[in-house]
Amino acid sequence: MSKLFEGVRITPIIIIFFGTLIFSFGIIHFNMQNGLAHGGVTGITLLLYYVAGIEPSLSNLLINIPLFIIGYKLLGRVMLIYSVIGTLFLSLTLRFFELNPVTEIPLQNDMILVSIFAGVFTGAGLGIIFRAGGTTGGADILARLADKFFGISLGKFMFGFDAVVITVSLIHLTPTQAMYTLVTVFVGTRVIDFIIEGASAAKSTMIITSKTEEVSRAIIERMSRGSTVLTGRGSFTSDERQVLYCVVNRNELIQLKKIINEIDPYAFFSINDVKEVSGEGFTFDQEKRPLKIS
Repeated sequence: MSKLFEGVRITPIIIIFFGTLIFSFGIIHFNMQNGLAHGGVTGITLLLYYVAGIEPSLSNLLINIPLFIIGYKLLGRVMLIYSVIGTLFLSLTLRFFELNPVTEIPLQNDMILVSIFAGVFTGAGLGIIFRAGGTTGGADILARLADKFFGISLGKFMFGFDAVVITVSLIHLTPTQAMYTLVTVFVGTRVIDFIIEGASAAKSTMIITSKTEEVSRAIIERMSRGSTVLTGRGSFTSDERQVLYCVVNRNELIQLKKIINEIDPYAFFSINDVKEVSGEGFTFDQEKRPLKIS
């Protein structure tokens, strides 16, 4: 038994629980209360509720248990355990809100807000679950099976599966409800990406200047930031040039641009978003000890 749970930690399990709590709140209080569907297996559970009156907490288990039996070899042992736990937590939290809805949120006259908040809550919940290393089973397992046996990429399968579920949901939904559901799925996808990849909290810059040493020294002295000198070659002149690569926090960008313009007004530089950054100066202090990241 101890070998079975080797590598499984309590912290991700707690995080997965809170993720399912947020997800279930969104499904019950926004999707179900306003007649919206959803993508994936959750969409199937909602359709079964609308058509046959089967509670999502029950159908979630009935659908996922066979999928785990079929696809257990495709998931690593630890991920399988987290996924099973996530599925159980999801059914428990769905059942809790089915029996004890916090309140009926009166947004029926503003379906745009309903679809946006449904996407925010479901996306935030799934993003937290994914970031902790778990899943809620369902379409994720089917996508892995499709990739292994039919060569269909995970992204393509997930998109196609969601499209099929929402299309089939038209047997109950009106076209307007289906379009609001698409808004929900789109917002949820963006929120998942935001949580998994992180906000664009940093910016990377590529600086091409004839005064590389001066710019680099100023960045160190005035910003306490390091940079990396790369070697490049101009495609037009074929001259070798030094390229300065530097990553800064978003609020330091103005200061960096000021330094570049002061030292070399003719410098060429580009700025790009950095989805996630790790290392000294960002996730470690100067003594290389981890900092608390909110």
